[in-house]
Amino acid sequence: MSSDTADTQPAPSQARTTCSSLLHELQIIWDEIGEGDGERDKMLLQLEQECLDIYRRKVDKTRKHKADLHQSLAESEAEIANLISALGERINIARGKGSLKKQLSAIQPVLDDLRLKKNERMKEFSETQLQIARICAEIAGDGLSIDSTSLQVNECDWTLNKLAEFKSHLQELQQEKLIRLQRVNSDINTIHQLSVVLSFDFFETVNEINPSLRSCKGDQVKSISNDTLARLTSAIHSLKQEKKQRLQKLQNLGSTLMELWNLMDTPTEEQKKYDFVTSLISSNVDEVSRSGSLAPEVIEQAELEVERLNVLKASKMKELVLKRQSELEEIYRGVHMDVDSDAARQILISLIESGNADMSDLLSSMDDQIAKAKEQALSRKDILDKVEKWKYAAEEEKWLDDYEKDENRYSAGRGAHKNLKRAEKARILVSKIPSIIETLTSRIKAWESEKGIPFLYDKDPLLCTLEEYSMLRQEREEEKRRFRDQKRLQEQLAAEQEAIFGSRPKKPLGQSTTANTLQGTPIGRRGATPGRHGVLSSGKERRDGRKSNTVIPINYVALPKDDAVSQGN
Repeated sequence: MSSDTADTQPAPSQARTTCSSLLHELQIIWDEIGEGDGERDKMLLQLEQECLDIYRRKVDKTRKHKADLHQSLAESEAEIANLISALGERINIARGKGSLKKQLSAIQPVLDDLRLKKNERMKEFSETQLQIARICAEIAGDGLSIDSTSLQVNECDWTLNKLAEFKSHLQELQQEKLIRLQRVNSDINTIHQLSVVLSFDFFETVNEINPSLRSCKGDQVKSISNDTLARLTSAIHSLKQEKKQRLQKLQNLGSTLMELWNLMDTPTEEQKKYDFVTSLISSNVDEVSRSGSLAPEVIEQAELEVERLNVLKASKMKELVLKRQSELEEIYRGVHMDVDSDAARQILISLIESGNADMSDLLSSMDDQIAKAKEQALSRKDILDKVEKWKYAAEEEKWLDDYEKDENRYSAGRGAHKNLKRAEKARILVSKIPSIIETLTSRIKAWESEKGIPFLYDKDPLLCTLEEYSMLRQEREEEKRRFRDQKRLQEQLAAEQEAIFGSRPKKPLGQSTTANTLQGTPIGRRGATPGRHGVLSSGKERRDGRKSNTVIPINYVALPKDDAVSQGN
């Protein structure tokens, strides 16, 4: 016991002395009172009994206190064991020696320390599990508020490993929450872009999905639940389908506008008013991002324009059909194909005025005819190019003949050197005419064999024209050869006369020309030689040319050599 307790409580010897003193005093009082012995014995017995009861109560109380100390010690040791097990601590606690109070005092600091760790660990568990529960509730879409009192904590396992598992799970949930939030923001942005293009109310759209998505404030929690993500995905799919359908509709309207503009030769300035429609014809659905480009008003405006042009088209259909006919005739004329324009136009006019023909079908038929005519023109192009080359060579041949008949072609006049160069080129080109005709003929025959029809050139079979030209050219060559032979014979006879009769004085050119003309000399017959000789020269001209160039008059009078040569040239 402490010193304070010793001072306040009397020692046993002192107590006994005090009791003897009190008993003696009691005996004196009884003597004075005259109390009998029996009464005195009874009172003394009562005092002894009361003293025993007090001792007994004290013993019981002390015994109970000892039991309480034992129980406290056992409970403390059990609590320490439980805490060590729950916290996963590695502490060896050995029961100390000495009294129960000393043993309790020895383990109490350990118990307090473990309790402090327990409270701290419980707080960490509670915070971690609370965050886990809240994120799980957000993912599940539960609108219930969650606090720490509603959590169920397993008090048997507060180890660091268990806490690490919870924290790892929390990190996974936080990562998933971040991914979901990014997906929500991305989907909201996509919906906004689609709404801008389609002219939809963005806030109304996202509010129907989840009201939390409408707020743009940073402290506003957006829903990341499975249901919200599914609704976002569904909304985006619906908007994309609507965008695709509207784009397809506008593209069809744009193509129709282009066709109607081409049909009616709509001015470019008027077409530019609908660039916002035609610019989408070749666009991909993902490329369309301009604000309001697929708005209902845009589609309605395009539909009204198509309707207006269709009404205008009906009133101008006759003009359009005749324009197609003119285009068809122009293609045929360009490739020298025969077409009865007047009859075709009359038939078209009769069909239009009768009202029995579908104008769209008629235009489509005209377009098919134009396409077929272009195909035919393309198949004739190679041959027509060679025909042009042949015609040019024939023209150069005619020019060369006229040029060689000109007696003054070698004079130093203006442009003489250019004519000399042209004549040189013309002779080269004329020398190629046989090969040009041969190539052209083979191409025409191959074309006719493939197509099964004759190749007509301005209503005439081109092969017949080539054959006629070849015959005419051969005849002209024969005429030229006979003329050269005649001229050579004349020069030879003149030389023989000069050798027999001697040299004669030259006569004036005019006199000799007149005399020879009167006598039918070759000088007077120069005008009978072939002049113009195109592709279609007549047979009568050929016969007249042969007759005038093959007769040598009997009354031939030789001219002086110089005159004969000059006249022959």
